[in-house]
Amino acid sequence: MAADDLEFADIKRTIETGRIRRKFTRDPRGTRYEIVGRSTDEREVGIICRIKNTGKLLFITVYVL
Repeated sequence: MAADDLEFADIKRTIETGRIRRKFTRDPRGTRYEIVGRSTDEREVGIICRIKNTGKLLFITVYVL
């Protein structure tokens, strides 16, 4: 995230404007999702995340495509 010069506002916008591109279902810890959308400066961003049992969203990695 820092290497790609992304901020939390970019992550928020990516989730709001993006779509789930892939689901990874074979992980015993739970399903992971790849969300792809646009950052605040219109770069294409990918987010790998998981929804925890608590209902909270866990960000695994965030990157510019």
